[in-house]
Amino acid sequence: MTMTKVLALGGAGEVGRVAARVTAGLPGVRELVIADRDLAAARRTAAVLAGSVPVPVRARRVDVTDRAELDAALGGVDAVLNTVGPYYRFGLDVLRAAIRTGTDYLDICDDWEPTVAMLELDDEARAAGVRAVIGMGASPGVSNLLAARAAARLDTLTDLHTAWPVDIGPEPEDTAPVDADGAPLAAAVHWMQQISGTVAVVEGGRIAQRPPLTPVALDLPGGHRGTAYTVGHPEPVTLHRTLRPGGDAAGLMVVTAGTAAYLDVLREDLDAGRLSNETAAADLNRPTLRRTLRAGARAVRFRGPGTLPGFFAAATGRVDGGPVRVLVRLTGAESLLNDMAESTGVPAALGLAQLLDRTVPTPGVHPPETAVDAERFFADLARHCPGVGVSVLEGSS
Repeated sequence: MTMTKVLALGGAGEVGRVAARVTAGLPGVRELVIADRDLAAARRTAAVLAGSVPVPVRARRVDVTDRAELDAALGGVDAVLNTVGPYYRFGLDVLRAAIRTGTDYLDICDDWEPTVAMLELDDEARAAGVRAVIGMGASPGVSNLLAARAAARLDTLTDLHTAWPVDIGPEPEDTAPVDADGAPLAAAVHWMQQISGTVAVVEGGRIAQRPPLTPVALDLPGGHRGTAYTVGHPEPVTLHRTLRPGGDAAGLMVVTAGTAAYLDVLREDLDAGRLSNETAAADLNRPTLRRTLRAGARAVRFRGPGTLPGFFAAATGRVDGGPVRVLVRLTGAESLLNDMAESTGVPAALGLAQLLDRTVPTPGVHPPETAVDAERFFADLARHCPGVGVSVLEGSS
C-alpha cells in the first residue's frame, strides 16, 4: 500500500476535526497536516491529535482565498480532504488548486451550484491524473449511497428522493450552529443559501430550477407517510447524471411544520434582499419576535413529517413490469445523525480511505455514488459507529 501525506484543509473546524481524527487512523496515512486560516486553532487541533493517533500530525496556516498559499500547501501533499465551507464560495477554487497541483481531492460540498461547476472540471482532472470525489459527507454522501441502493432494486427508476432530518427525533441538533464568538458557522450560512432563490430538482427526467421549501408528500413502505420540503442540496444534480430517474427527484428536509414556516419567512426576506445569508443564519439562531409572529400566522399552510424516518432515500419504479416502492434508511444512527460534525466528518474520512487505497482508480471528478464502494463503506461505518446499519423495505405502488 502506498503511504500518503494528507492535508486536512479546514481541519480545525468542527467537521474538520472529526474527519482529521478518523483520517489519522486510516491505513496508508503516513502524515497528517491540519491546515486552517486560524493557525492557533490548527496547532491546538494538531496537539490534541498527536497524543492519540499513530502518525505525525503538524499544523499549517492556509487561507483558501490566497492562491499562492493554497497551491503551496496542496503541492506538498498527496491528497487533500477539504472541509472548508460554504462551498458556493470556496469549493470550486480549492478543487481547481488540487487539479493545478496534481493532488487527489475529496470534499463534503453540500451546495448544488458549485457541484455543477465542479463536475464540469472532469476533463481537466482526468488530464492532470487527479482523482476527485465531491460531496462525500452525510447529505450529500451517505444519502447518495442509500439512493444507489434503492435504485438498484428496480428494473426501471421513476422517482428518487433523499432526505435528511432537521428538527425531528428525541435530541435534535442546533439548527443554526454558531462559533465561540456567536457568529453563524458555514453550515448555517450554507443552509440559508439553499432555502432561497431557486434550487435544482429533477422533473420528468430533466433538471429544473424551482423555489425551495416546496412540499413533497411521500407514502413509503412500512407505513412511513408524511411531508418533507425541498432544499438546495446537490443530490438531484449528480443522481440525475448517474442513476437517471425518469420522473422526479429532489433533496428534502424532514422538518416540523413550525420550522418550515419560519424558514419560509427567512426565504421571503432573503429573496427580497432584507437579509443576507449571514444575517438570516444569525436570525435563525435567535429568532426575532416579528418573524416568529409571521411564521406562526402561516404555519397552518405547512404539513408535518408524520411518520417519515429522519434520514433515507426513497425510489419508485418497476420490477418485472409491476410498480414498486423502495425505502432505504440508516438504522441505529440517531446519535450519529444528531451530531453534525460526526455525521459528516466520519463519512468523509471513510470515503477518503477508498481514495487513498485506490478503490477509486480513475482520474476525474466523481460523485459518491460512482466513486465509493457502498458495501465497503457501510461495513466501515458500522465498525466506526457500532449499531448503525442499513434497512431496505419494499412495497407495491
